[in-house]
Amino acid sequence: MQKKNSTVHLLILDPSQNEAEALVSLLRNSGRATRAHRITSEEDLEETLKSGNWDLLLARNVAGEEGFGPEQALAMIRRMDKDIPFVLLTEDFNHERTEQFLKAGAQDTVQSAHTRLLVLVVKRELAALEERRKRRALESHLRESEQRCRLLLESSKDAIAYINDGMHIYANQSYMEFLGYDDIDDLICIPILDTLSTESQGKYKEFMKSFAETGKDGMSLNCVARRSDDQELNITMSVSSATYDSEPCTQLVIQPEHSDAELEEKLRQISSQDLLTGLYNRQHFMDQLEGAVTKAKDHTESAALAYIELDNFMAIKGQLGIAGADLLLGDLSTILKNQTGEEMVLARLSDEAFGILAPAMEEKALVELCGKLCKTIEDHLFEIDGRTVQLTVSIGVAVITENAPNAADVLGRGHTAAAEVRKQEGHEGGNGVVAYNPVEAEGLGEGNATEAIQNALDDDRFRMLFQPIINLRGEGEEHYEATVRMVDKGGEEVSPYDILPPNGPSEMAVKIDRWVILQTIKQLAVHRSRGHDTKLFLNVSAETIQDKTFTSWLSVALKAARLPGDALIFQIREGDTTNYLKQAKEFVKGVHELHCKISLSQFGGAINPFNTLKHVDVDYVKIDGSFTEELQKNEETKEQVKEMVKTLQEAGKLTIIPMVENAVVLSTLWQAGVNYIQGYYVQAPVAEMNYDFGDQQ
Repeated sequence: MQKKNSTVHLLILDPSQNEAEALVSLLRNSGRATRAHRITSEEDLEETLKSGNWDLLLARNVAGEEGFGPEQALAMIRRMDKDIPFVLLTEDFNHERTEQFLKAGAQDTVQSAHTRLLVLVVKRELAALEERRKRRALESHLRESEQRCRLLLESSKDAIAYINDGMHIYANQSYMEFLGYDDIDDLICIPILDTLSTESQGKYKEFMKSFAETGKDGMSLNCVARRSDDQELNITMSVSSATYDSEPCTQLVIQPEHSDAELEEKLRQISSQDLLTGLYNRQHFMDQLEGAVTKAKDHTESAALAYIELDNFMAIKGQLGIAGADLLLGDLSTILKNQTGEEMVLARLSDEAFGILAPAMEEKALVELCGKLCKTIEDHLFEIDGRTVQLTVSIGVAVITENAPNAADVLGRGHTAAAEVRKQEGHEGGNGVVAYNPVEAEGLGEGNATEAIQNALDDDRFRMLFQPIINLRGEGEEHYEATVRMVDKGGEEVSPYDILPPNGPSEMAVKIDRWVILQTIKQLAVHRSRGHDTKLFLNVSAETIQDKTFTSWLSVALKAARLPGDALIFQIREGDTTNYLKQAKEFVKGVHELHCKISLSQFGGAINPFNTLKHVDVDYVKIDGSFTEELQKNEETKEQVKEMVKTLQEAGKLTIIPMVENAVVLSTLWQAGVNYIQGYYVQAPVAEMNYDFGDQQ
């Protein structure tokens, strides 16, 4: 998937400027930061494709000037071999037309009136594009890794070979020297059995049969090898699954037989055990979990995981002491071993958590098993040093399928689900089982988003953060941008705006805006009373722009806090301003009457961004952060930013560049005449307005 805040670089082929702007607004309203270019001719498209990277082309099913239409645009993309999803917008559905475009390489056709469907199609194609880009990057990394591995194999002192169907397909120099061969071509013609003594051939066959059945990497066999000169050597042979030239095979490592092989095996077993409980340790569990994830992705075998967390264990440990707690954990591990099957991997993950990896088990079956486990532990009376102790556990179950993330994240899913047990009614102290639900964990639906935000407001789970905006000209002004964060039910900090329905409207957005404004006015009044001449940038939503009661409410709030209006700078997004231009003009006029300032953010993403400034009188313009990201990579972007800043300043606007992450771009911004910068290079958002602006003078 694309990063949530990544900018979509959009091409639009549409004879109507207004319709093209409407498409940009549609994507922005769906939560996608968008920078667009409207194609005006065949030459324009060719030059645009050569000069930049684009994510999507939306084409309306109408021929433009000189007969240049969707067919020609799609043909050019194919001819130039560009990976750019192509979606055709039609007035009505035409089966033959759709078939024609899909055969030509388009991704989809959508009726223009079906805007919600269009948004879904766009999101799908952007996600697919991102996956293709990731795959190409991974394929490149894979080729580099394979080259490095081949070099390591060739230079390795270990004797290593790859075999397939009993025949050598590769051997490194050490392997050939060990068996007395000079040329790899001679060895490739020889079956592996011919390199073993007659007595060892039967043992080898049984050994490989066992390896094929268990698939356990690292299995070893002590046998006798026969060199090309018929000399026999006692060896230890280790095998593991591998891939060579994209084909599955078996990796073979041979070395002279050591008398301490049995000791090495015992040490290996000890290294994978938890010494207190005798169960596997976390490292071994994670290795097995990684293997289970790999098998699931290869569609070989799905699995399920259970994360077992002891309820209130620290309090129990305080009562029993360290020695008593160790005895309790030992007794608990015995119960877990008795309740789980031999095919399961049971491990102690931390002081108060255990894990079960159940291969080839469905989620429902593991949830049922864990329910019985909870009951058994709850009913058991632990006798520790003459004291009777009762214990309960909270268990989170996560299924491992082809869509599973990496091993650490799968374990995190189990941990998240275990924490959910204590949020259920009647289970505040734990003692239950919850299966991880990706849909619930990834985000709130439209139906309960408002309720979740209201609960967070009621429970005081909102907090303000402030990020400094500094003057590049060193004038020492104190500016911050205020942002709000909500602590969700998982304990993570999120923006409450991000979980609102993307297509709005929402009364909750107005409520959040007003809460933020009231909180920042209070904090700013206190801060200014200490001698600071600080001004705050406050972001407001499209709903507040349309709220006719806002300015009268704000007037009362400012008077109550005895705060001058010029201490606040209200920031409105370019997309919202374009969509609600009439309301934005009234909003700006009303705010200016209270002596507050206005900033226009995300500037530059529209097809004709300067057109907005003709209708809305703003004081500051914050250029879209995607330009900052591209400044270091693209000379054309540098010139584009310089020209944009020059035009804005000629119009009397103060310019802000956000997302400045390092000092590399500062010289470019200085030369461009930028007024203010903001980003992690200056300071990350923090809970206090404590930045030392004096250092910038």
